[in-house]
Amino acid sequence: MEPLSVTVNGEQVECLINPGMTLQRFLHDKLGMTGTKEGCSSGMCGACTVLVDGKAVKSCLILALQVKGRSVLTIEGLSQGDSLESLDPLQRAFIENGAIQCGYCTPGMIMSGKGLLAENPNPSEQDVRYALSGNLCRCTGYHKIVKAIMSVGGDSAASHGLQET
Repeated sequence: MEPLSVTVNGEQVECLINPGMTLQRFLHDKLGMTGTKEGCSSGMCGACTVLVDGKAVKSCLILALQVKGRSVLTIEGLSQGDSLESLDPLQRAFIENGAIQCGYCTPGMIMSGKGLLAENPNPSEQDVRYALSGNLCRCTGYHKIVKAIMSVGGDSAASHGLQET
């Protein structure tokens, strides 16, 4: 067992973990962050996407010990409570734009979008589609997801001329 000290959703966490434990397993199994889904366990689906020091990463591909001393943000850390008003603007945008189907991929999509918006607050449609290229959704097309992310950016999707696909 190895000691891990990391900030998760603004809270300092210290515990002993198996050195081979992935960040996804640590968050989901040890901390109960059930929004960090295990999909493919090979980095192909994006369901496990979280932000590490503000950058979107697939938590199934890195060991928990690799984030020692760093800051991790999960989907649970975005909202400030249980009401609709307390949701992060991107979470609200997904609801308002009908970008949620079964919900399995949604946390990863939102976290990828959050990472993009942190780097580029006014992304183009191409920027959004590129940022989501590592996230898979089997239930819906990506149009509403792209529209939701763009609606939170500096300009609305309509002003970007978002195309139906």
